[in-house]
Amino acid sequence: MTNKKEVAQAVNEAYETSYTGSGLVAALRELVFELQYYQCCGDEGVEDMVLDARDILDVCDELENL
Repeated sequence: MTNKKEVAQAVNEAYETSYTGSGLVAALRELVFELQYYQCCGDEGVEDMVLDARDILDVCDELENL
């Protein structure tokens, strides 16, 4: 299980250090990078990147506490 506090800190840092003027985009990309996992679709041999909504909400809670 990923430590949500560490993920929140990485997302916050990505947001604050973005020099492109699109800190929200950088933060969202970091969130996906930190929380993604792959789910194989059985016989089709396809792997999809998946995010768990509960994990995202947990990171939101941690961001509020920073």
